[in-house]
Amino acid sequence: MRGSTKALLGLFAAGTAGLAYARWEAQAFTLRRVGAVVLPTGQPAMRILHLSDLHLVPGQRSKQMWVQSLRELRPDAVIVTGDFLSHVDAVPHVMDTLDPLFDLPGAFVLGSNDYYAPRPINPARYLAGPSGLEPNRPMLPWSTLVNGLTDVGWLDLSNRRATMKVAGRHVDVRGVDDPHIGRDKYDDVAGAFDPAADLALGVTHAPYLRILDGMAGDGADLVLAGHTHGGQLRLPGIGALVTNCDLDRSRARGLSRHGNAHLHVSAGLGTSPYAPIRFACPPEATLLTLTAV
Repeated sequence: MRGSTKALLGLFAAGTAGLAYARWEAQAFTLRRVGAVVLPTGQPAMRILHLSDLHLVPGQRSKQMWVQSLRELRPDAVIVTGDFLSHVDAVPHVMDTLDPLFDLPGAFVLGSNDYYAPRPINPARYLAGPSGLEPNRPMLPWSTLVNGLTDVGWLDLSNRRATMKVAGRHVDVRGVDDPHIGRDKYDDVAGAFDPAADLALGVTHAPYLRILDGMAGDGADLVLAGHTHGGQLRLPGIGALVTNCDLDRSRARGLSRHGNAHLHVSAGLGTSPYAPIRFACPPEATLLTLTAV
């Protein structure tokens, strides 16, 4: 066998093994525990479960059961930063998945994939920069999703401000609809956070800089976001290749700072059904433990 043929066979075998691993990792659900010092002096800790980018389709029972098991963590509140859906029939599955958490204070925003069904794309397009909204994408039943979540008492923060009572504390919270498809209206919620609040919290699906600048500038202690999938494909020594927005790659997942605010970007729990792979970036939920200064 010629050396070139051996090399090609080796590359094919390596590629096949890599793809098999990436498909396995997309189901390797992981809990991350992160701490942030954001509460006023003397306050006891507050625990927030941050979920994002479930991208549910019918038949994903292992993902559903894993999310349901997070109730055992006994968080004080749940925040979901969008992209619940990836299928027209997914709403009942979302409601079933989150049902064990509905007795907790909760709030959410939507992402583009809650409005529009995913479509097959060239994988190379993912590396070319932030994606846009392709024409003629079918609509998903986002209003049914919102009605279901608000009926159980969770707050819809899409271009809204609200107050939450979490573990006996006053949380001043605001959010925007998805900036990735231009549905954000930060002017509708802009202005200083309540200085008497125990926590000033901002929520967005996509962490575009214009939103982070607004929230941090208005005095947010903490901003929660998703959308990036952590890069979805990460390389050793390089990290995320893309963020699918204008956030720098170094902050594609995890806790960082934006001005005076803490920023937590979740790598999310799902993928597009047309790209069910992850590499060095397992699907995740995060238990954020907020402590006093």
